[in-house]
Amino acid sequence: MARFEKQESDLQENVVFINRVAKVVKGGRRFSFAAVVVVGDGKGKVGAGLGKASEVPEAIRKGVEDAKKNMISIALKNGTVPHEALGIYGAGKVVMKPAAEGTGVKAGGPVRAVLAMAGVRNVLTKSLGSSNPINMVKATINGLAQLQNVQTVAALRGKTVDEIYN
Repeated sequence: MARFEKQESDLQENVVFINRVAKVVKGGRRFSFAAVVVVGDGKGKVGAGLGKASEVPEAIRKGVEDAKKNMISIALKNGTVPHEALGIYGAGKVVMKPAAEGTGVKAGGPVRAVLAMAGVRNVLTKSLGSSNPINMVKATINGLAQLQNVQTVAALRGKTVDEIYN
């Protein structure tokens, strides 16, 4: 845990969804909770995690730990995504398109939480397929992981940044 000591101070966390699950046993029902949590620094680092426990605070704490372990760095361009991306996880699909300054985050529930924690200020999104919060969060993370900035693309192609734009 020592390697995350420095980063923990500027990380924000957001509980996206809490699900109550019942297990029917001989004496009645046993309830447990699953919490989907998103953690980010607002500057291009974001992670999502799932925590399960018999108490809500414990599930949230486990979700935060899981999210910190699964953090990714994303490419941003002037507060928006650099290009269109499609994230898929299970039956959930999320399409993200770059937007002009002042547009805001046009996204619903779970997708909005992930993009806000990542530091995206302007983006257009559309959720297709499943509306399951877990699948939507993971599809959004998948889409954000596919983003590349122009310098990376230029280096891969062996060209300069000016050649990519022209």
